[in-house]
Amino acid sequence: MSLRLAASLAARDVAVELSVADGETLALLGPNGAGKSTVLGMLAGLLRADDGRATLGDETLFDLPGDWRPPHLRGVALLAQDALLFPHLSVRENVAFGPRSAGASRAEAADRADEWMRRTATAEFADRRPSELSGGQAQRVAVARALAAEPRLLLLDEPLSALDVGVAAELRGTLAGVLAGRTTVLVTHDALDAYLLADRVAVMHAGRVVEQGPMRQVLERPRHPFTAELSGLTLLTGARTAEGIETGDGMRLRATAVAAVPVSAPALAAVRPSAVRVLAGAGSTRLTEADRPDRIPAIVTGLEPQADLVRVRTDRLDALVPPADVADLRLRIGDRVTLDVPPSAVTVYPA
Repeated sequence: MSLRLAASLAARDVAVELSVADGETLALLGPNGAGKSTVLGMLAGLLRADDGRATLGDETLFDLPGDWRPPHLRGVALLAQDALLFPHLSVRENVAFGPRSAGASRAEAADRADEWMRRTATAEFADRRPSELSGGQAQRVAVARALAAEPRLLLLDEPLSALDVGVAAELRGTLAGVLAGRTTVLVTHDALDAYLLADRVAVMHAGRVVEQGPMRQVLERPRHPFTAELSGLTLLTGARTAEGIETGDGMRLRATAVAAVPVSAPALAAVRPSAVRVLAGAGSTRLTEADRPDRIPAIVTGLEPQADLVRVRTDRLDALVPPADVADLRLRIGDRVTLDVPPSAVTVYPA
């Protein structure tokens, strides 16, 4: 069931165009306040757009300012980051609620609930109340409840963000199994969720879609700074050179991965911070002839922990280094350093 959306909501400063193919999962990425949840709200019927149109298959969800289908007639299920289970119902009753609300018989609703509890590994909790479940268990039940309603469109609003890392990994595996072949829009901040669960990605910033396309293309060759940050890359703009790229401030980098970009044509470069080395400032005995190729002078602008490494931000490029290197170099904000950027860390592609 394919989805097409072109709508705006001035109160949220959101104006978007999106499409999702039949059976495809689209990951909607963006910083807080970008408008991702607003898009889900418009699709679910919880927010009314000022104008625009949304279709699901051959049916119209809205065609404003006139036509607007109420939420319960859209065949859309929304799963939020909080499970929001009915506290007075058992797990089985929660999962059966959707089919029963749609007119299924008690027996049919029970059968469908049993099937989705089996597929989401929640059958052992069937007789428990939500207050007796852990966060991860409750979210798996919420997934089962959403899918038992047999929605034509599934909307997931950061379903893993409130869970511990281990629990999130378990639920991610559950979702990977049940999303295949199901038209889905997944809102997430996590590039890992996008990589593992989605077929395509759309990136939102300030209420607009700034780039979209196949997962690997968008995340490995980003065109917007937020996408690069999400992918853990540094994005540079400049012009293609014979060996790589030259930025507007005169920084020249060599690259081993270069797409079909004519020399002197506008180009982008994605640099992997994990491959960039931070060396002491010019004139230090730490620098040897082996360090000289691809050296970039820079000034440290920030030091941020990132997992078990430290992201060294500079006015030129970022680097990801072990904490021991930061201590050894006695790095401080404002320090002048030299960055060693091997060509293998740089990918150049058309602007």
